[in-house]
Amino acid sequence: MLKDKENSPVVLITGGAQGIGRVVTERLHHEGYRVSVLEYDLEAIEEWRKSILPDGIHLYHGNIASEKDVKAWIAKTVSEVGSPSHLINNAAISANKPIQKLKLSEWKAVIDTNLTGTFLCSKYASPYLQRHSGSIINMSSTRAFMSEADTEAYSATKGGISSLTHALAVSLGPEVRVNAISPGWIEVSSIRKSSEAKQVRLTDEDHNQHPAGRVGRPEDIANMIIFLLDDRNNFVTGQNFVVDGGMTRKMIYV
Repeated sequence: MLKDKENSPVVLITGGAQGIGRVVTERLHHEGYRVSVLEYDLEAIEEWRKSILPDGIHLYHGNIASEKDVKAWIAKTVSEVGSPSHLINNAAISANKPIQKLKLSEWKAVIDTNLTGTFLCSKYASPYLQRHSGSIINMSSTRAFMSEADTEAYSATKGGISSLTHALAVSLGPEVRVNAISPGWIEVSSIRKSSEAKQVRLTDEDHNQHPAGRVGRPEDIANMIIFLLDDRNNFVTGQNFVVDGGMTRKMIYV
């Protein structure tokens, strides 16, 4: 854990007010990092601000698909929080429906948010990360390698993020290391804004699909992020880490 909070590294994270991003943001704060969050959902932002927002977590509203918003977020972070050392590209949306019913506008919205947003944040954060010998962590998905039906837009973006990761690692190295995490089934239904949060009852069958014996928790992703941020692991770059309890390695026959 970092001890000097006032001079601790600054981490940029997108989509950090709900789900995996919320848990990761809180874990980063606990570990001593200063955290700057770009979040699109105003309701989630205001709900968190009205609760107890820890000192050291800074929330900004904006759209990662907007070049203007991304540039403004990073500029505000530099002036109000500090020069960033790390970037976590976490925000994503989906539009899962049969391809015949998937509108071009919906396809483009997913591409613009998930893939172009990752590009934009990496582009404008990288000059600062290079000064600090920092890192980028991209959130891919096991859906980059396997699919359920009707997930074409989402799966395409996650495949693109996996490829973008190793391209960035080569282009930005050695100053910046770049890695991806591909979560499997991570249960976050209750970690939403109150209007959408719900409790899901997981069954033994749900857990037993995983060789690890359970469905994933957002803390599992946070643990991997803390590992990758650690400068002692600076020989690790251009890699994709599948955190899925072994589910993608288990053959299931119906």
